[in-house]
Amino acid sequence: MANSYDIIVIGGGPGGYVAAIRASQLGLKTAVVEREHLGGICLNWGCIPTKALLRSAEVYHYMEHAKDYGLTADKFGFDMAAIVKRSRGVSGQLNGGVGFLLKKNKVDVIWGEAEITKPGEVKVAKPKKKAMEPQHPTPKGTLGEGTYSAKHIIVSTGARPRSLPGIEPDGDLIWTYFEAMVPPTMPKSLVVMGSGAIGIEFASFYRTMGAEVTVVEMMPQVMPVEDAEISALARKRFEKQGMKIITEAKVTKVTKGKGSITATVETKDGKTQEITAEKLISAVGVQGNIEGLGLEKLGIKTDRGCVVIDGFGKTNVPGIYAIGDVAGPPMLAHKAEHEGVICVEAIAGKNPHPMDKAMIPSCTYCNPQVASVGLTEAKAKEAGYKVKVGRFPFVGNGKAIALGEPDGLVKTIFDEKTGQLLGAHMVGAEVTELIRAMSLP
Repeated sequence: MANSYDIIVIGGGPGGYVAAIRASQLGLKTAVVEREHLGGICLNWGCIPTKALLRSAEVYHYMEHAKDYGLTADKFGFDMAAIVKRSRGVSGQLNGGVGFLLKKNKVDVIWGEAEITKPGEVKVAKPKKKAMEPQHPTPKGTLGEGTYSAKHIIVSTGARPRSLPGIEPDGDLIWTYFEAMVPPTMPKSLVVMGSGAIGIEFASFYRTMGAEVTVVEMMPQVMPVEDAEISALARKRFEKQGMKIITEAKVTKVTKGKGSITATVETKDGKTQEITAEKLISAVGVQGNIEGLGLEKLGIKTDRGCVVIDGFGKTNVPGIYAIGDVAGPPMLAHKAEHEGVICVEAIAGKNPHPMDKAMIPSCTYCNPQVASVGLTEAKAKEAGYKVKVGRFPFVGNGKAIALGEPDGLVKTIFDEKTGQLLGAHMVGAEVTELIRAMSLP
């Protein structure tokens, strides 16, 4: 039957489209249901366009420091509209590439919003959610509204920004990463609420471009999931660049004015201060897109806004699976992609092994870059290991000195008893490229 498939994947993000392509390669008739953008948040509003913005900031930074390299760069500046246009162009190009890959691999694209009405059945309706601007065109040859059947249904619906009560984003004065990625003009000042990867990348971008930036973080350190020593070194660099950082603090109230906000910040000791800025970026985490899919009616288990799965993407309901951000942390594109491959290969009877989440590297593209894999020193000790720590500062590395980037550190955590590498943590120039060497088995 035309509307019958072996696998239907709900969501065309990194996990979804990779899973669909792998399924088709294994001879399974496959379709992807997408309501908004092929490539998902990562390609359209996350990892990729953010990296394009940060690349512009990096080049601008080097232009400012041209004399340090024996160069002259006079009368340089930036055009924010052109920077945003370039970033959106990168996303648009890759969005089209995903559509091409799906077509090449004979994966059907069903355009609309999906609901699992029962195991083996997906109803697709017209999307309720308006796509973020600028929109990419609907790929030619896509299917639309209707009822479709599949032996296996994979939920890969991703995640969205979490908001705090009373500090909900309004798209004008209070931004999420959506608005922060396409500023109509360059704000002179910002408060960034949260210093995870999203918050600190935007803080780094806007500070490099000249904005006064204040970061407010509830935990004792910026980038709370990173090794404390690496975080401390990164913080020193951020503050040297003029970024203001307040840790062990929270924004309790935001008052909107004409063209500005005033954030009330309460510190651990109960003291409060008010910070006025043009914009506030809310970067307090993300939550899985589990609503409207029919999961609750089907009795599919969820935990803290994410679908509960085993090591192969299986939920507690036979024939229904979940991968990527909607299936829980770490919420990273490469994790979603690998999870999709494992899930599909298990369905096809290829006997893949479950993913070892301890071996998933993470990268933050701020300035300086931060990258890590495995356990931090504190987590290794908590797990009962007697650790041996290795450190190598960039100031002793010839390449780093030649780059003019001598501020950095590579830190390795070993099990003293066996010599096993438990974790690796880096801060400095190009560490997002170096971390892969530490991830090899």
